[in-house]
Amino acid sequence: MADITLQRILDMMSFAWAPNTKETYGAGLYIFHHYCDCRVPPVPESERGPASEELLLEFLAGCAGTYSGSTLKNYFYGVKAWHTLHGLRWDVDDTRLTSALTAVDRLAPPSSRRPKREPFTTDVITRIGANLNLSLPLDAAVFACLTTTFWSASRLGEFTVPSVGSFDPSRHVKRSDVSVNDGAGRLNLPVTCFFLPWTKCAPRGETAYWSPQDGPTDPKAALHNHFQVNNPAPGDALFGWKRANGVVRPLTRTEFMRRVNAAASAAGIGPLQGHGIRIGSVLEYMLRGIPFDVVRAIGRWSSDAFTLYLRKHATILAPYIQNSPILEPFTRIAMPRTR
Repeated sequence: MADITLQRILDMMSFAWAPNTKETYGAGLYIFHHYCDCRVPPVPESERGPASEELLLEFLAGCAGTYSGSTLKNYFYGVKAWHTLHGLRWDVDDTRLTSALTAVDRLAPPSSRRPKREPFTTDVITRIGANLNLSLPLDAAVFACLTTTFWSASRLGEFTVPSVGSFDPSRHVKRSDVSVNDGAGRLNLPVTCFFLPWTKCAPRGETAYWSPQDGPTDPKAALHNHFQVNNPAPGDALFGWKRANGVVRPLTRTEFMRRVNAAASAAGIGPLQGHGIRIGSVLEYMLRGIPFDVVRAIGRWSSDAFTLYLRKHATILAPYIQNSPILEPFTRIAMPRTR
């Protein structure tokens, strides 16, 4: 096969993985080769690809106790992706692999475990908003982004960008991707939709949405204020904020979390993490008695993966386990099926 043809195939195959996934897998591949180089004697290049099951399990055993289980799992699958990309044989027994990955997770050092992600609540968001100056461009953008992410049960990364220079109109949500319907469906209810051009789970795009809410966390009021203060152009990042020179700057995740945690600290709230927004959204909707499948649809989960939130946060389950369940009329439709 000609080199140029092979390169075209490799370029095409590389699109099978999301950019962030490729970065993680690349790190895993580096660690794998570093391990092979440092072993005594070093593992010959010819034995690294295709790698034998023995070498792959040896690699996991050598790294166990140093990395978290999830990190090692990603590194391992990075090596597998490298085999797939280059058409190399992958011959690993699934049963042994599952056991090995379970083992490395249990051997992970305590320092590798992330602190519990506390959920955002409407009270927390209200207190954060009270400690932001919503007449200032950055604060207006941050609060609008926070309320939209929360009420649409979205990932924070779907409404922010990793860095200012990484904004890509074909991949990141813009002002022109917002559509407002003040009377949707037969019930004529208001809903605002956000087309996300690209997400990790939907490379061709998907739609997030919310409806107006009562009180200070209302995403409609926050979005309106943001547009009044920053007025991003149709092609600008949705939550872009206007700098002193008039240039609209895309809102980065780092800027967002810095302002949120500064406001939270001023309100006497401990450090928060971005994923806690989505967890808190699930908490809020479930406590309203919203059916399980509806919450899954709001958050655009394609599986029951978010039931992990139910197991981790007793607050969600509390209404269902009382002597006289508070949400008893909703239990049959709101709770997931048992397995």
